[in-house]
Amino acid sequence: MRLTPHCRLLTFFLAWALAAFMLTGCSKEPEDRLAQIQDRGSLIVVTRNTPTTFYQDRHGPTGLEYELARRFAEHIDVELDMRINSTLDQLYASIGLPAEQPDSADLAAAGLAWNSTRVDQVRYAQPYLHATPQVIYRRGNRQPRSLEDLYDKRIMVLAGSSLVTLLEELQEEHPELVFEESEQMEVVDLLRLVNDNEIDHAVVYSNELVVNQAFYPAIHIGFDLDEARPIAWALPLGEHNDSLADAVDEFFRSIQADGTLDQLIERFYGHADVLDYVGARAFARHMQQRLPRFEAMFREAGDQYGLDWRLLAAMGYQESLWDPDARSFTGVRGLMMLTLPTAKFVGVTNRIDPRQSIFGGARYLIWVRDQISADIPEPDRTWFAMAAYNVGLGHLNDARILTRNNDRDPDRWIDVKDHLPLLSKKQWYSQTRHGYARGSEPVHYVQNIRRYYDILQWVTQPPSESTQLPEGEYHSPGILEQLPQF
Repeated sequence: MRLTPHCRLLTFFLAWALAAFMLTGCSKEPEDRLAQIQDRGSLIVVTRNTPTTFYQDRHGPTGLEYELARRFAEHIDVELDMRINSTLDQLYASIGLPAEQPDSADLAAAGLAWNSTRVDQVRYAQPYLHATPQVIYRRGNRQPRSLEDLYDKRIMVLAGSSLVTLLEELQEEHPELVFEESEQMEVVDLLRLVNDNEIDHAVVYSNELVVNQAFYPAIHIGFDLDEARPIAWALPLGEHNDSLADAVDEFFRSIQADGTLDQLIERFYGHADVLDYVGARAFARHMQQRLPRFEAMFREAGDQYGLDWRLLAAMGYQESLWDPDARSFTGVRGLMMLTLPTAKFVGVTNRIDPRQSIFGGARYLIWVRDQISADIPEPDRTWFAMAAYNVGLGHLNDARILTRNNDRDPDRWIDVKDHLPLLSKKQWYSQTRHGYARGSEPVHYVQNIRRYYDILQWVTQPPSESTQLPEGEYHSPGILEQLPQF
C-alpha cells in the first residue's frame, strides 16, 4: 500500500518526535540542586559530633556549624536536617552522591580544612575561619620543636583529614616521619591518648585544640606544622550545583557584612582559651569532688527561675569555687558571694547556707536581666546580665554608652566587652555617669563563666537524644567515660 504524501509527513513527524523524546529522556540533565532542596523543603547537612561543630545541650542542638547551617536553612526558607557521619571519608562520600540517593547530603558543615586531595570530590565554599595545624605533646615530656624531633615517635591524626595530606607531603623530605591514621576517633580522643601517654603526639587544628584543651590541661602545643588554613563548607561538584554554591557564598557574605559571623565565632571561640593548666585541673577536680553536693540545688533553682542549671553552676564556681563558706575581703560571702544588701534584697537570711545562696543568686541574676532591654537577643542579654551582676548595672550602662559613642553596637557583647576596660582609664570614665570601675573584671568574669558553662554542657551531654543522665553523672561522647584524674 502506498502512503499518501500526508500520511508520509505524519509518519515522519511521529518518528522524529519519538526519537527526540528518547534522546532527551536518555540524556536528562540533573535537576538544579537548590531547586531540589526547596522542593523537598529541607536542607540535608552532614557534620561531626564534636564541641567545635555540633552537639546536644538542654535546649537541643548547638555548636558553631549547627548555628551556621540553621541560619543558612532559614536563608533559603527550608527546614534543617542535620546528620552525623562517623568518619570523614563517609562525610565526603555523601556529598558526591546524587541527591535522590538516601545517604546523599546537600553539604558538609563539619569544621573542614581545605584539602587538595578532595577537590575532585567536592568544592569548598568561601572560608569563614582559619586554623593552624599543630603538633601536640604532654606537659612534662620533651617539647618537640621540629620535624626531626618527631622521628621514632608515635603520632596519630584523624583519617581522611587534610592533615594526612600535609603529613604525606612532609614525608617526601622526611621519610623517617611516620604516623598513624584513626577512623574510630575524634580529636578529643587523640588528645586523651596524648594526655594519658598512650601516644607521643597528635596533629590537630588550633581551633579544635583550644576548645578541647580544658578537658586535658596537660596538653601543650609543640610547634606549628604549617601556616593557617581555611575552614569551609564542602559542596557537591557539577554545574547543576552552582545555584547552591552561589546561595552559600551569598549567605556568608551577608553574615560577614552584618556582623552575625563575628558574633557566632565570638560565642563559640571568644572565651575558649581563658583557662590555664592550673585552673583547668582545679575545675576538673572540683567537678568531681564538690559539684555533686550542690547539683540538685542548682537544678531546682534553674527549673524555678527558667535558667540552665549549668549556667548557675558555672557562676557559682566563678564566685566561690563551689565553696559555701567562701568570704572575700570586701565582705561578700557564700557560694554565690552575695553582699549583705543584695542578700537582703533577694530574701537571703543566711549567706553561707548553700541552698539560700544559690536561689538568691538566681533571683538576683533574673532581676538584673529584667533591667536590661528584652530587645537585646540572647545570649548577649545574659552575658550583659552576668557582667552587671559583677560590676553593677550603672557601669554596664556606661560601657554601652561608650560603645555607642564609638560607633559600635551597644546591644552586642562582642562590642561592649571591648569598652568595659575603658572604665578604668580617666580619659574615658570621666565622661561617664558612674565614674571609675575595674572594667576588665566583668569581662574576665563572663569569659570564665562561659568557659565553665561550655565544659558543663559538654560533659552532661547525654550519649543519645533519647536518654537523660542521672544527677552526678557526666558523659563526654568521644572524650572519656569519667572526668580525667590528675
